[in-house]
Amino acid sequence: QVQLVESGGGLAQAGGSLRLSCAASGRTFSNYAMGWFRQAPGKEREWVASISWNGAKTGYANSVEGRFTVSRDNAKKMVYLEMNSLKSEDTAVYYCAGAGLLYYAEAPTNFDSWGQGTQVTVSS
Repeated sequence: QVQLVESGGGLAQAGGSLRLSCAASGRTFSNYAMGWFRQAPGKEREWVASISWNGAKTGYANSVEGRFTVSRDNAKKMVYLEMNSLKSEDTAVYYCAGAGLLYYAEAPTNFDSWGQGTQVTVSS
C-alpha cells in the first residue's frame, strides 16, 4: 500500500477554483491507479475522477465533467484535482485513493489505499 495525504482544501466562492493535491509515499506509486472521491454531509461517498498509472487515461463523474481535471506526476509521487466553476453542491470532504497493480479504476472497492480527506466548502 501507499500512504496518501491530501491538501489544498478550503473555502471557495461559487464559480471559483481550488486545486487539491495528494502526496503519496511508497516505492510503487507508479503502479497505482489513482482516484478522487468525495462525501457530503448525510450522503454516501461518491467517485469523482480517476487517472491511470501512466496518466494516459482519465475519467470523470458526470457531475464534474468539464469542470474538474485530474493529473499526476509520478516523479514527485503527486496527484492533483483541479476544480473550476465550483458549485455549492461540490461541498464535501475529498479523498485521494490508490488502487494497487491496477492500470485504471473507478469502483471504490478496487482502491486499497485512502487518505484522510480534505474539506472543500463552496459558498454561494
